[in-house]
Amino acid sequence: MSVILEFTIGGEDFQLGEVLAGAADMSLEIERIVPTGDMMMPFVWATGSDHETFEEQVRAHPVVKELLVLDRIDRNVLYRIEWVDTPTNLLEGIAQAEAVVLEARGDETWTFRLRFPDHDRLSQFHNYVLEHDIPLHIDRTYTLAEETERGHRFGLTSEQREALVLALQRGYFATPREVSLDELAGDLGITRQSLSTRIRHGNEKVLRRTLLSSATDYE
Repeated sequence: MSVILEFTIGGEDFQLGEVLAGAADMSLEIERIVPTGDMMMPFVWATGSDHETFEEQVRAHPVVKELLVLDRIDRNVLYRIEWVDTPTNLLEGIAQAEAVVLEARGDETWTFRLRFPDHDRLSQFHNYVLEHDIPLHIDRTYTLAEETERGHRFGLTSEQREALVLALQRGYFATPREVSLDELAGDLGITRQSLSTRIRHGNEKVLRRTLLSSATDYE
């Protein structure tokens, strides 16, 4: 079963945080990390009013090869950062352990929430952190089953709850959708059809439990 890790880390304690540090009046969030060859390219949402200054600052950093603008939506801009050399730090450890970034936001201090395929991958990441002296502070680790009994209250299986939580967090239910079913299926390591079935059956259970007033209606 997958494992969730939540931790905080100072922006100066990992390369991407250092590059993005000092962005006045900007809200920053890592959308995902994509391995390309030997590089780990982060995709970052920046929300604010002075993107021109932000872009100049990032491009001027000596470790940044290129900052590419991928999308602009009002005050929100999605960037892709390409490095001069392959960084050996936090993002590399995340990628090597095959963790999915569920949430990562901050400025001077960053908060991360990662999902690992299993405890072995979590241990791999922990060892990487120790070997490279990365000073992060672990807040908690848990499986989705351990996190809360709310899923069981709706009669959800752990797989259905995992699928619904991930879909909600990644914006699958947003209008317009922020992530595709294929992308979510890839994150979970299952087929598109399997994920669609989990979401559909999970939604039906939640709706039955919340909208039908009588317990006899659940049958």
